[in-house]
Parts: sequence; structure tokens; C-alpha cells
Amino acid sequence: MLYNVLKRLIERGQTAGLREKLDVFYAVGSITETQYTELTGLLTAEA
Repeated sequence: MLYNVLKRLIERGQTAGLREKLDVFYAVGSITETQYTELTGLLTAEA
């Protein structure tokens, strides 16, 4: 569920401070490595 929310935020362009949040979510295990990799890729593509 968190993954879907994060992906939607990136798709809508609401990315302010999102990279740091992704790092935290990954560090505490809220998202998987695969999800983290995909989301950071999307975030980079949006920039």
C-alpha cells in the first residue's frame, strides 16, 4: 500500500523531499529493495 501511494506521488509530481523519505522507508523495511529501486528510478526520471 505504501508503495502505491509513493508511486502515485511521483506520478503527480509531488516529489519535494521524497528521496529522503524513500531512503527512510527502505532503511526501516517499509518497502523492498525492488520497490526502492523502481521508485528512485521514477523519481530520477521525473527530475
